[in-house]
Amino acid sequence: MNLIERAKNIMLTPAKEWDVVNGEEANVPGIITGYVLPLAGAAAVAAFIGYGLIGANLGFGVRLKGIDWGLYHGISVLAGALLSVFVSAFVIDALAPSFGSEKNLGKSVQLVAYSWTPGWVGGLLAIIPSLAIIGGLASLYGLYLLYLGLPKLKKTPQDKQVSYFVVSLLVMIVVFVVIGLIMSKIFMSVFGLSYGLGNASFSL
Repeated sequence: MNLIERAKNIMLTPAKEWDVVNGEEANVPGIITGYVLPLAGAAAVAAFIGYGLIGANLGFGVRLKGIDWGLYHGISVLAGALLSVFVSAFVIDALAPSFGSEKNLGKSVQLVAYSWTPGWVGGLLAIIPSLAIIGGLASLYGLYLLYLGLPKLKKTPQDKQVSYFVVSLLVMIVVFVVIGLIMSKIFMSVFGLSYGLGNASFSL
């Protein structure tokens, strides 16, 4: 599997690429080390540079910038990527029997890891923090990829595809909100950060 080719194909020709993925062995360690970590790692480096060296303008002359903020955002991106893959895959796999789908954790990891590609590629825009929100919107396309991949990798019947997708999405949102709050509290505490003015610099 070529990382660049897979990322390009899954975003540009997803229906065809899901067929290719379905024919591959679900090598979870290989997917994590050979695909998730490189892409999420690149997004994490972009976040570190963006918030650590360039900074984000919060308005009213307040600018968020510093190595501590860079580390916080970079580590959050990387940790969030790994957690999102495993948690999403677990949720999707656990719900599979309820929607007439195949229970196979390896296939669920393939489905999630490749579906999240647009979010990690878009995360590269965080190198300029003001563009980070645009990169974040790319994640929405990943949801469409996930929807397309369900019948291919999980053998989901057509009449249950929408309900399987919606229920999985709702459960994942709740889980991610909880995990996000916990991660934010832990990492901000570790780096001694807060969104108060004490961690921001003033500029004219």
